Amino acid sequence: MSTGTVAVAERAGGSREAGDLVPVRLASVYLPAQLPREGRVAFWDPDGGPLPADGDTDELTVVRPHGASVRRRQVPALTLPLAEALPLLVRARRDPSAHPATACWGAAALHALRLVARGRLLPGLTPSGHDAWRAGPLEPDDIAHLRAVAAALPPEGHAVPLADPGPLRLPEPEALVRSFLDAVADTLPRTPAAPHTAGGPFAAREPQALPAAHDWAAEVAAGMDAGVRISLRLDLSAYDVFDAGAVEGARAAGAAIVQVHSLADPTLMADAAALWAGEADAAFGPRARVDAALAVRRAARVWPPLDRLAEQDAPDVLALSEEELSELLGVAASRLAAAGVAVHWPRDLARDLTAAAVVRPAPGSATDGTGFFESEDLLQFRWQLALGGDPLSEAEMDTLAEAHRPVVRLRDRWVLVEPALVRKARKRELGLLDPVDALSVALTGTAEVDGETVEAVPAGALAALRDRLTAGLGPAEPPAALAATLRDYQLRGLAWLDLMTSLGLGGCLADDMGLGKTITLIALHLKRARTEPTLVVCPASLLGNWQREITRFAPGVPVRRFHGPDRSLDGLDGGFVLTTYGTMRSAAAQLAERPWGMVVADEAQHVKNPYSATAKALRTIPAPARVALTGTPVENNLSELWALLDWTTPGLLGPLKSFRARHARAVENGEDQEAVERLARLVRPFLLRRKKSDPGIVPELPPKTETDHPVPLTREQAALYEAVVRESMLAIETTEGIARRGLVLKLLGALKQICDHPALYLKEDTHADRLPARSGKLALLDELLDTVLAEDGSVLVFTQYVGMARLITAHLSARAVPVDLLHGGTPVAERERMVDRFQDGETPVLVLSLKAAGTGLNLTRAGHVVHFDRWWNPAVEEQATDRAYRIGQTQPVQVHRLVTEGTVEDRIAEMLEAKRALADAILGSGESALTELTDRELSDLVSLRRTS
Repeated sequence: MSTGTVAVAERAGGSREAGDLVPVRLASVYLPAQLPREGRVAFWDPDGGPLPADGDTDELTVVRPHGASVRRRQVPALTLPLAEALPLLVRARRDPSAHPATACWGAAALHALRLVARGRLLPGLTPSGHDAWRAGPLEPDDIAHLRAVAAALPPEGHAVPLADPGPLRLPEPEALVRSFLDAVADTLPRTPAAPHTAGGPFAAREPQALPAAHDWAAEVAAGMDAGVRISLRLDLSAYDVFDAGAVEGARAAGAAIVQVHSLADPTLMADAAALWAGEADAAFGPRARVDAALAVRRAARVWPPLDRLAEQDAPDVLALSEEELSELLGVAASRLAAAGVAVHWPRDLARDLTAAAVVRPAPGSATDGTGFFESEDLLQFRWQLALGGDPLSEAEMDTLAEAHRPVVRLRDRWVLVEPALVRKARKRELGLLDPVDALSVALTGTAEVDGETVEAVPAGALAALRDRLTAGLGPAEPPAALAATLRDYQLRGLAWLDLMTSLGLGGCLADDMGLGKTITLIALHLKRARTEPTLVVCPASLLGNWQREITRFAPGVPVRRFHGPDRSLDGLDGGFVLTTYGTMRSAAAQLAERPWGMVVADEAQHVKNPYSATAKALRTIPAPARVALTGTPVENNLSELWALLDWTTPGLLGPLKSFRARHARAVENGEDQEAVERLARLVRPFLLRRKKSDPGIVPELPPKTETDHPVPLTREQAALYEAVVRESMLAIETTEGIARRGLVLKLLGALKQICDHPALYLKEDTHADRLPARSGKLALLDELLDTVLAEDGSVLVFTQYVGMARLITAHLSARAVPVDLLHGGTPVAERERMVDRFQDGETPVLVLSLKAAGTGLNLTRAGHVVHFDRWWNPAVEEQATDRAYRIGQTQPVQVHRLVTEGTVEDRIAEMLEAKRALADAILGSGESALTELTDRELSDLVSLRRTS
């Protein structure tokens, strides 16, 4: 169907053919009838063009301009019954090719349909005494819309001359549009179901003569008068005064005064008493009383107490019981408004009474934060009501608590009181909170009360502490003993750590790897100037790095390693004590006996499992300040974040079970944005996270380029890959449960090893000279190293398999490439020598196992990082890359990721890049997520795809 053409499928006499089209480029005009529902719409061409040949053409008399006057003219026209024309007009309303007259009638049709949908229908009579619905009562907005359409209607839209003997003239557009609205209202309700809903006289299409109703209805159906409406004005001045006999003996709580409004003139209003006395007839018209009575009956269907008005001689005042008043102030008002009856409140009625759960320290508590948390006093937790935001006094809340009415006189005003607020005024005390729970409430702004999340407000010293924790911090003054210049973001980190530890709270410094967490912590130790030593717990590989950094940046500060068979804590005199997680676990009791000024957990993800022996041991060591350092506070799920913060600030997040129920599940599933924001408000003051991409940090780092290198499998690799997939899938398809998951993980590990090198999977001892020919990755690594070493560069090569690291090292050694191998079994002293040799340029290639060397090392000599295989967790790979890409790096860093084409590595890389649903699961839980794939999904994931 071409633009500007609408098919009309039905007509009064039957169905039209599919080709029976009415072009909307034609002008249209409404032709009223004695029975409104028999009106028609005529379509004609003002330019004299041809009409569709298959339409029923009638002769239409129109008025056309002729010089300074007008003349009659006969034109061919297509006429349609109103029911058929309505769809065409409504669709033409939005058609840019429609004639302006047709577009205007489309706007009128759309407005008429909306009136019918809102139930704006009134029964009436035609001048001949027959039944007819009319549109009404009309709101002022409805009348304004009607007049706007009429004003926009061009002459072609009302070009049919009036049939009277006077001078040649056209119908007034406003009267014609109102007649059209009534015709639509009279057409649509006449359906087969109408007799059951509206009664016989106003249901049939055939005219029904109703002469007895002529006096009050005839002029309404024929004229432009929009009738009247009623509203209720609530009067509380007679509280406890009205005679409530009509309310079955109930004490009167107030009154509703019935007011009548003219919709034709919105400024005209009178009380119903004046209308019933005939005092408003001149303004409202003689039938206004009937219309008002009908309006009252319609409103009574929405709110039954209005039925009593019909029993009164002058239905202008309705005495209300307290129950009715409460209902009118609540749900009844909205229902009446939807039915067109407005309820006007007294000007001095306050509706802004609110309640909040308030937490405040007991009188006399400290206000600086420190004493607040060292105190064992519990905090008050109670409801506080406020009027217009101004808290009520205890006496005023007592008044509310004793109230049994929907409105109360308070502060020289009537106040609307909801029953729920009265209950809170009666039962104000909500119990007592310990300081940590109170702080959690203060930060989130919410609390659980009887299983419901409610707004909570801190007061007094707790509010002051909340403000200190959430206020922005400027850079701190660096300690004088620090032999280094801190960057701005490091000074802000120092200020934050100093604030948290001075308040007796812990914190997690979660900056990206390489942004200087170690030097910031050293500066904090110097700034605190405590006589007790600082205990640093870290992986064994970082002991040397910590000792070198302390010696370099805090010269003269004692440093002791508590590690190895000769470890001792005797003779401690401040400074630092460095120990490993393994030593801390075995010597926790000995460490717990010593007083510490601060305990630091470096690479704190090592204690992300709160049930591990290492995490339990760490919790037994007391300290006034605890600081966690990690670049990845959340690797798998939010329980890890809970574990870190529950160590730094015990009790902050509550028990793990309730934390997962209230915060973690909703956040991890992306179900509840409010839960995300609530957890962020709670955690943000205790966790400082900066990324290398943050403003103010990027300029201090050189560029980083990441490249994926597609690598083809050798023939041997491809054959081995397909054989393993075939055999493994047969076993997986016949297995269920834990056994199936184990087989899936075994398959994935085998395929990754084959992609690295067949010798790794087959566990072969092969001659170094034959290694590159069997692996596409190893051959490509040779090409990369030849280029880098020719430019006197240095390279880090990461692999997750120690076996593969040994193969690479053996191969490079056979090529006389200076290389070292660092893995989990490398002794601490030898690790430090390897790092020194690499940083000094003696060994240009350092091969590292990802798990043992992916964190903590400072290897800024490297300008290239090669990921020989994929860990499938970008956060872990980025940590490894950050051994080179960190503060102190002065050269651009190029990251090379080797990916075998057509394999599971290739597909996982695509998913990670596209961040699809499966990729999100992998980011959360690594390879274990893949064990839940169906057999079909798993087969599609691991099957080898040949590349062209």
